[in-house]
Amino acid sequence: MAWKLDETVKTFAGTVAAGRSGSGPAIVLAHGWPWSSFSWHRIIPDLARKYRVHWYDMPGYGRSGKAAAQRTSLDVQGEVFAEMLAHWGLERPMVVAHDMGGATTLRAHLLHGCDFERYVLMNVVAMRPWGSDFFDHVGRHVEAFLGLPPHIHEAVVRAYIRGALANDIDAGDFEKLVEPWLSEAGRGSFYRQFAQADEKYTAEVEPLFGTIRCPVTIIWGENDPWIPLARGKALHALIPRASFETLSGVGHLPQLEAPGLVLGRLNAFLSGGNEG
Repeated sequence: MAWKLDETVKTFAGTVAAGRSGSGPAIVLAHGWPWSSFSWHRIIPDLARKYRVHWYDMPGYGRSGKAAAQRTSLDVQGEVFAEMLAHWGLERPMVVAHDMGGATTLRAHLLHGCDFERYVLMNVVAMRPWGSDFFDHVGRHVEAFLGLPPHIHEAVVRAYIRGALANDIDAGDFEKLVEPWLSEAGRGSFYRQFAQADEKYTAEVEPLFGTIRCPVTIIWGENDPWIPLARGKALHALIPRASFETLSGVGHLPQLEAPGLVLGRLNAFLSGGNEG
């Protein structure tokens, strides 16, 4: 398996676990919530045959630092993304973003001057409104959730992650998605993500979507239970030069639910086809 986390990078927001594989033009994979770079592990080996693929766990996620006083909101994540590009010496990589990786990379591009060669937005958080009723509820009552017994917390995490899927995924993959949130540090970080979520961080970039400086494609699992297809179409309306494609029967985690479909779309776009 090409996915690994064998780099440790000190950022202004804490220690980040990272990895890279392959050779060729640079690609950076940006994960979202409540995932980690592991969510890309099924497509990394194929991409690494043609590209130099880079990935990392965002601060507060996966194997990266999860300090109790750590800020991990989207404004911080956008700055960390820019910091990671500088660490890797990448001036104009291709970028593939999923979920809150969308808002993270949009902020890096539109507010922090990061240039991309080509840009894929897949089932992304990018515009208001976002967050389910449960998401809002947890954000208002974080202290109560922090006091849950470990087995109840684990049940919450499992149910929450399962709710993103329209299809079964490999059982081992599911366990790897759950695992980072079950330690004491992970439990605290899990609920802090709810508390630090704020729609102002997408509101700041929404008016700038028409100024994206590279070819863009939007890919959407059309059965996404979290971010409906209509939201993807609304995003496309704000980035009219982008191409837009749906993945039939796929939910919020296309890279694990249908990795073959995702690779087909990515290879076509990243190689220069399917221009927006």
